Amino acid sequence: MIKLTMAVLATLVAAPALAQAPAQKLSAYKGDPVAGAKVFTACKVCHSPEAGKNMIGPSLFGVVGRTSGSVKGFNYSAANKAGHIKWTPDNLFTYLLNPRKMVPGTTMAYAGLPNPQKRADLIAYLGTLK
Repeated sequence: MIKLTMAVLATLVAAPALAQAPAQKLSAYKGDPVAGAKVFTACKVCHSPEAGKNMIGPSLFGVVGRTSGSVKGFNYSAANKAGHIKWTPDNLFTYLLNPRKMVPGTTMAYAGLPNPQKRADLIAYLGTLK
């Protein structure tokens, strides 16, 4: 019982520190595009991997290296239009963790992908869409 109590106490004490730990950088991970294609299945609800096919969200074909708010024919939020963010792999890594934090005012409803390896895999997959 004492061991269990100590374990719970240690977890409660460590939890705030873990929650505030700095985010890892993309360079700490090796993205796998095959695994990323599986992660992308959740994105397919709103985004297409095909060029020119906008859905609820813009097509993600060619997103790596593109500037935010630049897909022709898609009605972006004012925040995304004004952001002028270059979607580098590093910027995508940060954005995918918490889109609303990086682009306040975005209409993207997705809360974010906390798993850094899955973000790296997804970015590797997105890099194949060209």
